[in-house]
Amino acid sequence: MKTVYNTATSLDGFIADQDNSLEWLFAVEGGAPGSEDSDALKETADFINGAGAIVLGATTYEWILEHEGDTPWPYQAPTWVLTHRELPRIEGDLRFASADTDQELRDLHADMVRAAGGRDVWVVGGGRLAADLARLGLLDEVAVSIAPVSLGGGAPLLDGRVRLRALEARLVGAFACLRYEVVRD
Repeated sequence: MKTVYNTATSLDGFIADQDNSLEWLFAVEGGAPGSEDSDALKETADFINGAGAIVLGATTYEWILEHEGDTPWPYQAPTWVLTHRELPRIEGDLRFASADTDQELRDLHADMVRAAGGRDVWVVGGGRLAADLARLGLLDEVAVSIAPVSLGGGAPLLDGRVRLRALEARLVGAFACLRYEVVRD
């Protein structure tokens, strides 16, 4: 069981553009489901389907709702949405929480690990959450698919200092896929 931040980023290190949109990702060759070079998406889908718990921020949750509509939550694993706001609820195993202190984040992570039942915890984002988990020694890996596009600004891949050790690098379609182990101090 690992806690893995698995995401896509622009070449200049942003997971969402300045409008908090992911549209840029789906415009990249091979970035849209059903495209010829959707290998990177298939690998991500395999990881997602194997995850035992998911955590993401409110902005990502709202983007998914906006683009998926009122359909049930697209993931089967229990999903924690970190927020301080009231957000729309849809059908699915969604758990809304906040983690303002290190101890609250540790407790929340422990809940996710229990719910995952020995499977991986998928950290969707954002970059601050991933960096905070790393700082607390709770993040094991960063798996990132780098898209061949530059955004010039937006939500950073990692919003904080995180030391990493390279485990794997390969080309999958148009994406450079990198996997790192988080170095614990």
